[in-house]
Parts: sequence; C-alpha cells; structure tokens
Amino acid sequence: MTNDLTPVLIGVGQVTDKGRDLDDLPGQIGLMQWAAERAFDDAGLDRSKTADLDEILVVKAFRESTPNSPASLALRLGAAKAATGLMPDGGNGPQYLVNRTAEKIARGETRFVLLAGAEAKDSVRRLKKADRPIDWAEAPDSDPTMIAEPLQMASGYERAHGIWAPAHVYPMFENAYRHRLGRSIADHQMAMGRLFAHLSEVAAETPGAWFPIPRTAEEIATPTPDNRMVGWPYTKLMNAFNHVDQSAAILMTSVAGAREMGVPEDRWVYLHGCADANEPVMVSERGDYATCPAIRVMGQKALGMAGVDQSAIDLFDLYSCFPSAVAIARDELGIPEDDARPLSVTGGLPYHGGAGNNFVMNSIACMVDKVRATPGSKGMVTANGGFLTKHAAGIYSTDPSPGHDGAGWAREDPATYQAELDALPVPPVVKVAEGDAVVETYTVVFDRDGAPRAGFIMGRLGDGADAMAPRFIAHAVDDADLLHQMTREDFIGHTGTVTNIDRINIMRF
Repeated sequence: MTNDLTPVLIGVGQVTDKGRDLDDLPGQIGLMQWAAERAFDDAGLDRSKTADLDEILVVKAFRESTPNSPASLALRLGAAKAATGLMPDGGNGPQYLVNRTAEKIARGETRFVLLAGAEAKDSVRRLKKADRPIDWAEAPDSDPTMIAEPLQMASGYERAHGIWAPAHVYPMFENAYRHRLGRSIADHQMAMGRLFAHLSEVAAETPGAWFPIPRTAEEIATPTPDNRMVGWPYTKLMNAFNHVDQSAAILMTSVAGAREMGVPEDRWVYLHGCADANEPVMVSERGDYATCPAIRVMGQKALGMAGVDQSAIDLFDLYSCFPSAVAIARDELGIPEDDARPLSVTGGLPYHGGAGNNFVMNSIACMVDKVRATPGSKGMVTANGGFLTKHAAGIYSTDPSPGHDGAGWAREDPATYQAELDALPVPPVVKVAEGDAVVETYTVVFDRDGAPRAGFIMGRLGDGADAMAPRFIAHAVDDADLLHQMTREDFIGHTGTVTNIDRINIMRF
C-alpha cells in the first residue's frame, strides 16, 4: 500500500504565446498565471483551490519583470496563505524544485505546492524594436525569499578571457568530446547535425514548440548566411533559443492530499527516483572537458532509487542547450549512441524554445503527459544549470514505485555523494601563464558577419605528459588565418608557448 505522504504530481500547464498584439502582452507574471490555471484545470481542480496552496515557488527569469515575482504571482492567484520563494539562475532549477518539494511533502513539511516559471523575452524584443516602454512591475515591491544560494558561474579570470557566455563555453566541451572519440572534424559536424535533427523532428510534433519545423542533419550542421557559425563548431541551429514567451507550471501534493482534493488517480504521476549533483562551479577547475562525473553519479543515484537501470526507461528528455550537453549526458547515463529511444519529449531548447532557466518545467510537463498516455511507462528528465555545472534528474511513472510503499518515500541525501564528487582530482589553475604549453581544448568565436573574432583556449603548461600539469586560459594570437586553420584542423594536443600580456594569456604556435 502506498504511504499517504508519498509525493505525486497532479497537474501540469504550459503556455506558448507568440505573435500577440503589443497592447495585449501578458508579461512574465501573466504567462505564469495562465500556466498555473492550466495546471489546476489539468488536475481537475477548481481554480479557487489556489487559496489552499501552501507554497508557490518560482524559477527566476533571465529578465525578472517585477521585484518579487513569486509574491506577485501569489497575489494574482489569490493564494494569500502561500509561502513564496525564488529559485536562482540555473537550468537545473525546475527538477531541483520537484526533488526538493517531493522530499518536503514526504516529510510532512508541506502539502500543496505550485512550481512555476516563465520568460517573456520575445515580448521584450518586440517592444524594444517598436520603441515601446517595458514596465511590468507590480506589487509587492519587496525582495523575494531565495530558495538556494545564487552562484557566480564565472571568475574574474574567466570573464577577462571571454569564458563566461554559454555559446562560447559549450563548444569547448564539444571539441574535447570529439577529440576523445577520435572523430574527424567533418564526421563530428554531421554527427551533431544528426543528433539535433532528431530533436527538431520531436519539436515538429510537440504542441507549443516555438519552431515546429523538422530539419535535416545537413541543414543544421552546415554554416550558411541564415545559419551562421557562432562558437565553432556550433552553428546557430545548434544553440539554445531563449527569446520566447513561454511558461510552465506544476502542482504537487501527497497521495492523501490528492485523495482529499478529489484528484482522479489517472492524473497522478509518481517520482520514482531523483538526484542532484554538481561539478566544480568554475569551468577552469573541471577535471576534464569531455566527461561529466556529476551526471554519471546523478544518473546512478536516480536510477538506483527507482530500482531500474537506463534500459528500463521508456522516454527521456535530456537537457539540450547544445549538442555536447546531450551527447555527454547520454554517454554518462549509459545510453548507446544508436539507441532507438528519442532523447527528448519536447524537441529541446533550440527548437521547442527554452523559457530561460525554466525550460525543464516544460520537459517535466511534457513527460507527465507522455507517461499518462501510456500508463506504467517510465520517463527520465535531466536538467543542467551553468556550464555542465549543476545537475538534477527525475524518473516519472503513473505506477507507484515498488520502493515507496508503506515505508514511505525517501531519497539519499545528495550531500553524501556530492562529497565523493568534490574529492575528485582537478589540476591547479594558474592565472599568469608563461612558457611551453599544450592545448587541452578550445573554440573559435565568430562575428555575425561570419568572420572569426577570437580563439579561446584551455591549455596546460608543459608538453601534455603530466595529467596534473597546471591549467591556464588563453587567447590564440590574433591572426585570421590561424583562427580559420583551428576550425579545419584539430588543435587539441598542439604545442606552443604562452605569455601574459596586460593580464591576458596569449598562446602562439
């Protein structure tokens, strides 16, 4: 018999709002309100039940439209008694909140919770283009309660060398991953195209996708004036797209709460397994750039809690900001590259569109719909914040998990396995680099007109023989011919010299 405090997801709602008249834009809070109301409808609950919410937790938007968005949403919904909180930046946020909320429900610390988030960046873009004011501020004028400690995702050293924008960092993971596989540049470009072509096909069949357009591998992989190179080897169609007006919301309660509210059991979805794990915050302090131990451990813990391995999962939605995020997660979870199971139920951030930090709320909502459509199936969602930094996973099913019977729902404290990850060796980092050096990984960043702008390098001092040789960040010497050559020839393992000029490391070959 399932324990009365076992957590369940009972309602989900999604909104994609595109092309609305500029005089009728809902803004961030309006989008969340609509998604929340749809979640109540989905659960079969009267919208007046918002007054019974114990908590409203909001995932921070890239552009917060009002001082305290969780409290503003509570006012809109008439949820006067709800405690409110804001999850800081990070794409792991939605799954992290599901995991955290499930744990609190199972402990009896909360009962009825709304999770929500939205982005209105398309509206902002359109208003700016029309030279219209943007003022969506509303009561209350107060600071939100933060759910977790905000993290600075790049040091001053990294920012000084350009290592802070996701579109410039993830390509460095990609090149390290390609090099580890031993693939040629041309072969890997098409492999990335095939991987994301599958995502575009899912988006084409997904209600609410921003770009419901199936694309070929060649179309995605080939640079053209309409598909320019951004951070090599990524074309524009390989980059997350956040300029959307999208929202999603989730309602959670306990089995007892769902029964008391009269939510039909065919709406209940159980969290069979979950986990959270992190890599070192600073990119320069990673063990390497072709693997992600945090995803591997997170996957093991979530699957272990659910009592299954990855082969028992019917559906996946792997976080998909860039190809390396999908491919590395797939490998760390043990999913074969030629596995027939789709890796997304949404179509991913480039094609479904990503509401900033809240994209995975859409992933979870889609997964809930999918497992309900096939009762007894299992779906796994992974979330990623920062630069393959902060990770969360959840495994969903309409069936109660065999491990969560009368003993109650419980998960392993993430701090126990995080300690193991924190103990993994990492090379020392030097800020002022001088001497012989070797390229560990790199990317070439392009301007909008297609010209190479800069080469960013993660390197090691010495000849590459010492696995713990000091690491440094550098720019390639400013030479257009060299930068073009770096996109045609694998420079990982190339040796040269590095010097520090005006606090910037420069590498020459």
